[in-house]
Formats: sequence, structure tokens, C-alpha cells
Amino acid sequence: MAAKSDTLLALAGVDFSSLSKDEIKAAFKKTFETGLHGICFTPYSQGQSPGSIISEEQIRKRMDIISPYTKWIRTFSCTDGNELIPGIAHEYGIKTLVGAWLGRDKSINKKEIENLIKVAEAGHADIVGVGNEVMYRKDLTENELLAYMHQVKEQLPGVPMGYVDAYYEFADRPRITEACDVILANCYPFWEGCNIDYSLLYMKDMYYRAIIAGNGKNVIITETGWPNKGTAFGASMPSYENAIRHFINANNWAAEEKIELFYFSSFDEAWKVGSEGDVGEFWGIWDKDGKLKYS
Repeated sequence: MAAKSDTLLALAGVDFSSLSKDEIKAAFKKTFETGLHGICFTPYSQGQSPGSIISEEQIRKRMDIISPYTKWIRTFSCTDGNELIPGIAHEYGIKTLVGAWLGRDKSINKKEIENLIKVAEAGHADIVGVGNEVMYRKDLTENELLAYMHQVKEQLPGVPMGYVDAYYEFADRPRITEACDVILANCYPFWEGCNIDYSLLYMKDMYYRAIIAGNGKNVIITETGWPNKGTAFGASMPSYENAIRHFINANNWAAEEKIELFYFSSFDEAWKVGSEGDVGEFWGIWDKDGKLKYS
């Protein structure tokens, strides 16, 4: 049993057990400064939340911080100022996976889709994501989501289109998978109660399940991350060390295997406490004030 456990741990990424705090920081710095494929761009300043109006000034301030470290960003919405983010990102030489946030309000959905199409027609979307975890939240039916996906695909024939959801949804919902040009899979070992020792192995399994479901389509990991503070979720323990460990292991594996991965998230955002509990505030690589947390 011990030999099997040792083998699993050897496959699970960097072993932090014998490293000092300074060595852990150095390991983070090496991965971070090598440059990431992608970061999920979180625009909300302290006191803001979805529905708040995002200013060009605050977008540029955050873009100044992240631009040296990432090739791509992923956005989540095309309303309330979020539709400005992709054009600004392109000014910085950053590619964009542009999302339209869909929910139960059809009037908001209509505006999101219209703005997504405008952003793409202006040349600022390298990939478009129609909806985020809509099936997981049960905000729309499959037919409703598919109608939005087909609308976007028809109006943007030259832009790769996908839908973002948990990795297992693509096996469970083949009609949605078939409609995608690219599979946009969220892979969170944390939210499935996985011990940090096995989180990389678990995420690899998530990814390869999406690969099988995609049947030859490209799979992009659109979210993965680990909070550095908050309440444990099953065997998943938030901590400074665990957050660094998941960051290093996920990004190093993705680079080695040439997997496109967007890390969640850029900045801490307090509003997420309402939907995720106390861990919701602590997913950022930078804190709410724009300070790198693991330097």
C-alpha cells in the first residue's frame, strides 16, 4: 500500500513536504514569471458585484498588472462595461476568450448575446463562450441554450464558439457538445472535495473525460483554482501552501502537455462570498488591492 501511495504522490506534481517557505515562494515565482497561457479576468473593485458598472479606468488599471504574465484572458459578461475588456486586452497584445453571461432573465440574455456579437464583429474576440455553467445552475433548458449557441455560430462563422460548464456536463449533454466548436471545461478538484495531494491527478482525469466527450474537438480548461483562505470543502483545505501548490502543478502540467488553461482567478473579489461562502473571496493570484499574494 505504501509503494502505491508513493507512486501516486510522485505523479501528483511538486512535493512541498520538504520545502521551506522561501523555497515554496521561489517555486511559485519560477512558474509565474515563465508566463501563463490564460487568466480569468475579474474586473470588480471592492464594493462592486455583477450588475455594477465597470469603468475603462479600472479595466486598464488591472490590465496593467496582469499583462506581463499572461497570453490570454477570459471574460464572463458583455454588459455593464464588461464589453470593453476584450478591446482593451487586444491593445495590450492579449488574446481573448469572450463570454456572454446567460441566466433566467431573457432581456439580459438578449443584450449579452447582441454585445458578444458586436465585440466579435469588431475583431476583439478570438474565441467566444456562450453561457457559463447554465446547465449546472439549471437557469435554461438545453433547447434554450442551444438556440443562443446556434444564433452566435450563425452570425460569427469565423470565430470558434463553445459553451462553458463543468467537465462532466459534456458527457451528459451530447447535443450541447456537438454544437460546440471547442469544449470549454471547468475543472475544480477543490469543489469535489479532493485532497491537495491528489488534486493534479484528479484534474487530469477531469480533463481526459472532457476529451473523450469531445470526440476529437479541442478542449480548453476554462477554470481551475484553489482558495488560500476559508472553510474546508470535504478533504479540500484552503491554505497559502495549497493554493501555491495547485497553481504550480496545474500550470506546469498544462505547459508540459500543451493544454490551454485559464487560471481562476486574477484578483480576489469579496462579492463571491454570497454564492460560495467564505472561500469565495480568496481565489485571486492578486489580492483585492492588486498585490501579488504569493511574492
